Amino acid sequence: MSPLPLSRPPPPPPHSAASAASSRRLVRLSLTAARPRPRAAAGLRTWAITVPFAKVCKSYARVARMAETISERRPRSRLGPPVGGHQAALDGMRAVAALGVLLLHVAATTGIAFQDSATAWLLVRGDAGVAVFFLLSGLLLYRPWASALLRGSPGPHVGGYLARRALRVLPAYWVVVTVALLFFSPQHTRSPWTWAQWFLMLPPYDPDPWWRGSGPEGLYQMWTLAVEAAFYVTLPLIAWAVARVAARGGAGPAVRARRALLALGGLTAVSLLYLLFVYVPTWRPLAGTFVVRYWVWFCPGMMLAVVAAWARAERGDGPVSRFCRTVAGSAVTCWVIAGLAYVIASTELTGPRVLGVDTFWTSFFRTVLYAVVALFTVAPLALGDGASTPVGRVLGGTVPAFLGRISYSVFLWHVFVIAVLYRTLGWEPRTGEFWPVLLIVCLITPAVATVSYFAIEEPFRLAGRRLPRRRRAA
Repeated sequence: MSPLPLSRPPPPPPHSAASAASSRRLVRLSLTAARPRPRAAAGLRTWAITVPFAKVCKSYARVARMAETISERRPRSRLGPPVGGHQAALDGMRAVAALGVLLLHVAATTGIAFQDSATAWLLVRGDAGVAVFFLLSGLLLYRPWASALLRGSPGPHVGGYLARRALRVLPAYWVVVTVALLFFSPQHTRSPWTWAQWFLMLPPYDPDPWWRGSGPEGLYQMWTLAVEAAFYVTLPLIAWAVARVAARGGAGPAVRARRALLALGGLTAVSLLYLLFVYVPTWRPLAGTFVVRYWVWFCPGMMLAVVAAWARAERGDGPVSRFCRTVAGSAVTCWVIAGLAYVIASTELTGPRVLGVDTFWTSFFRTVLYAVVALFTVAPLALGDGASTPVGRVLGGTVPAFLGRISYSVFLWHVFVIAVLYRTLGWEPRTGEFWPVLLIVCLITPAVATVSYFAIEEPFRLAGRRLPRRRRAA
């Protein structure tokens, strides 16, 4: 006899009471067997909850994988080194460079720079801060051109750029020149040529000046500002020439970046060769004031701008992006190299401590070592976010960053403050007292520079924001 299915009761045999009772028992058994057991029902409920939850988890995992894939495929333009905008750490580095120049001038005025000691040698090489200033100018000012070159877009508006530079530099400079000439050299202020050449930053190119050394009292540091101004004026021409070399043949971003680096490296080599013209067969002091002489300090900053723009143009985690992260993460190593180069520069290898007494080889070694100091000091900050190292965070702090913002006024006023201090107190130069003079100068100069920054620099800088920045595409 075959077993009956449990899903429905068997048909009762007709006309039998015993058969009917047996049928009722079978129905009860079949209904009991067909009812789900409690444990099985719980399993079904667990399955009903677990399966949708697992599907949701799989969906989230799938979305996360898609987001990760999209992030890897996204261009590194938002993840690479900065190619524009403001970096507080670079402001702090500018403050360090200004402090080096200030220490040099205080040491020279008090006479400690001419003593035969290691401290004197270290202080007298504070003009390495000038190399840092020049490299920062090359980095920050060439950034828009470097980005435009790799994107294949028009560069900055040249007229707007030059006007912004003039508004940024000239007003505060004119005020210092006016005050210093009237205070220290009133006998020469009757000549219109005196005002014209100083207002146009032409004194370094005067073959027969009425002052001794690099400038009159209170203004002898301004020759470096004339070199800066010459770089500002020639930068659009340099950027145009580099773009013509780099973009020929419709090359891609990587090829353009390599060509631009080679072109800027060539300008650096030209600058070093120019030293031969300055010193061979005889020393030509006037030739040493032209901007070509200092391309060796400007061009490395421009090369850093190209590398940063190249890293931004890469897709994914490319080799240039990894190189930038490596340099930024090796800040301590870079600064140790810069420190060693500075110590080597503070020896007789780079010539005597008297400014202007030089030969080709001493000038060559000093120029190269200063370039190493500037490059390895700035590179970790320029190719990183500035906050990836403790020193970078310190340089980007409130006080160092503010001192960096007023560093231009510090540069303009500190020599004037030193001269006024000595005249007011009746001191003779080179009579010692380095630390008291340094303390007084470091207290007065930032105060004067702060007033100059907010009263003169900042209003004209804000006015320059209204000027055009981008050139329209053809």
